Amino acid sequence: MAAKTADAGLEDRWRDILSVHARTMCEIDRVLHPHGLGASDFEVLDILAAASPEEGDQCRVHNLVGRVHLSQSALSRLIGRLEKDGLVERSVCVEDRRGVFVTLTRKGRDLHSEVLPLQRDVLARMLSG
Repeated sequence: MAAKTADAGLEDRWRDILSVHARTMCEIDRVLHPHGLGASDFEVLDILAAASPEEGDQCRVHNLVGRVHLSQSALSRLIGRLEKDGLVERSVCVEDRRGVFVTLTRKGRDLHSEVLPLQRDVLARMLSG
């Protein structure tokens, strides 16, 4: 009986986590939509801004895969959209032709700075308490 109760508690906690995650992602999507971004778009821009603080710094796409909760193909498509919008630039690694670098453009840095407070406000509201 105790095992079933423990399992039920774990299931409840897991569902609570999923619920908070889903609500938070939806709210981030909602507040960023007027800026042409979704939650995953912002996540990539945010990681790039932190990983490459100086303009022109590069980050390998491979290093993003483990940090963004998307498949490699979905991440590649997302980066393609961000590149089309002028927010990032891609380049091939000279040392390893299979490697691809992503660079946050000035436009991408400016947009990230503009929407960062909106995303952080959502996190504060949704995750406090």
